[in-house]
Amino acid sequence: MAYIEGFVAAVPAANKDIYTKHATEAWTLIKEFGASRMVETWGDDVPDGKVTDFRGAVKAKDDEVVVFSWFEFPSKEARDAANAKMMEDPRMEEMGKSMPFDGKRMIYGGFDTLVDEGKGGKVGYVDGSLIAVPTANKAAYKEMALKAGELFKEYGALRVVDAWGDDVPDGKVTDYKGAVKAKDDETVVYGWVEWPSKEVRDASWGKLMADSRMQFEMPFDGQRMVHGGFSPILDF
Repeated sequence: MAYIEGFVAAVPAANKDIYTKHATEAWTLIKEFGASRMVETWGDDVPDGKVTDFRGAVKAKDDEVVVFSWFEFPSKEARDAANAKMMEDPRMEEMGKSMPFDGKRMIYGGFDTLVDEGKGGKVGYVDGSLIAVPTANKAAYKEMALKAGELFKEYGALRVVDAWGDDVPDGKVTDYKGAVKAKDDETVVYGWVEWPSKEVRDASWGKLMADSRMQFEMPFDGQRMVHGGFSPILDF
């Protein structure tokens, strides 16, 4: 299964076109360095939470939109090699000088795929999530995620992915652990559901919430789960 490099950033709404161009140019290099896929999604249905939320995760300002994005690599070794090349490539250094967002508030990390269900395809809408899971509950979380993934697919999802935190650094301003208020004995999970369209996603959620099979005993604190809906702007 793929190794995931996951990102969350706050981008000024006025910079959407510039951000899209910037990410498109970055893909040329990221692909050259070994990535098999890059997806960039723009915040669409990103609710405020009582304890945690995506906007708080990246300290988003009123005029900023949350971006949820990821790279897929064939292995951790391929991702590590790609990152080493990026650090040495002057083209990446030059791109870093003109980022259309505040890179200091971007959160990023490497994740081992725990669950990857579905055939996938061209994504039309994404539900993204960040979860703090007690490390001792990894097997229980995987069992729950597999069951939930089957139901998501039954109701129209193209693909369901849950990835277990592996290389998740502490940040000076923002980071994944802070985003979900993770405790010392917890691991951050980066996950998403790919849908063919927002319309299918909206209709499916109503059915999922009414389905008694979705009533799981959650092996994590749901009050600290971060979630939201995102519209794809790039899928390479």
